Amino acid sequence: MKNVRFKMRLWFEDEQGRIIFGPGRALLLQKVKECGSLNKAAKELGMSYRAAWGKIKASEEVLNQKLLAKTEGSKSFTLTEIGLQILEKYENWRNSVYKFAQKEANFFPNIKENL
Repeated sequence: MKNVRFKMRLWFEDEQGRIIFGPGRALLLQKVKECGSLNKAAKELGMSYRAAWGKIKASEEVLNQKLLAKTEGSKSFTLTEIGLQILEKYENWRNSVYKFAQKEANFFPNIKENL
């Protein structure tokens, strides 16, 4: 029997099923944090600036909080305090849930951990 990998994706969505925050938004925020630029972050992720901006704005509207702040006197962006908190807490939550689910999936034959 071949080895089996456990996969799982976690996200938050609104009543209409629109994604508010999940692994894609977390990765986008992480890239903005690294690059200091939404445009560069979007390009690294293979998406348009407009798509990246739309995803950020959709999350900000539901949260009623800004996730990004434009750096004064430049075109760069930084994560706001709430943006940093949500990114960190989402990653911690996702890792905790994933570890728990991975442990509980041990009933399946030949399952391998792949964190």
